[in-house]
Amino acid sequence: MIGEWVLQFREQGYLLLDDFFDGDQMDHLHFEIFDHFGYDPDHFHNDEFLDKAATEVIPWFPMQEGVASFKRLSQHATLNFLTQALLGKGWQSLGCMVMFSKAQSRGQAWHQDCPPDEPPVYNLNRLVYTQDVDPANGGQVVVVPGSHTFGLLPVGDGHEALPNQVILAPRKGSLLLLHGHAWHRVTPVGDRPRVSTNFRAVPEQVPLDVTDICVYRTMRYQFSTNQVVQERVS
Repeated sequence: MIGEWVLQFREQGYLLLDDFFDGDQMDHLHFEIFDHFGYDPDHFHNDEFLDKAATEVIPWFPMQEGVASFKRLSQHATLNFLTQALLGKGWQSLGCMVMFSKAQSRGQAWHQDCPPDEPPVYNLNRLVYTQDVDPANGGQVVVVPGSHTFGLLPVGDGHEALPNQVILAPRKGSLLLLHGHAWHRVTPVGDRPRVSTNFRAVPEQVPLDVTDICVYRTMRYQFSTNQVVQERVS
């Protein structure tokens, strides 16, 4: 089974595994997430980012605050065995980032989590879902299969449909593995907030700041400096 999963990921650049995590564990994490955020938290990023990225996500880094339940999940044996099968021995964790999208927000425009300039230099998103992504409420993940090998995301509209895209609606307990060079977005969110939790990892010798610069269809943005480092125009 692991071998089939690895082959699918290497070909498609993503892998969705439903019912990967225990439901009670997901309920506990979900409670902690909403205990932290509430239902209407303030935006984290500045107005320039919100405007140019067409992305409205508020991050939280619970492992940096010593929240034990997220650390326990990071030690999930099958998750880490699969991660090693994908990335090889010596892979490194980048910690944990909860991503909260408020009700009636724009989701996330098309992007690549790190520049595809060097194909071996990438991150692996390990996305955990503590609630169902209900298509009626939006917040689905859209990915172009195989795009992790296509190179740079083309300039264009942040939320338009791209050829061959697939739309995913992970359920509570799902694991979505997503290559950092894959072209992906999250559809706008309806009347209920939307959350996912990303336990990012990288292969050995890949810099730990590999996701500092994110590629959007309109720009390259550096999170450590909160600056646009390249405008992208057609």
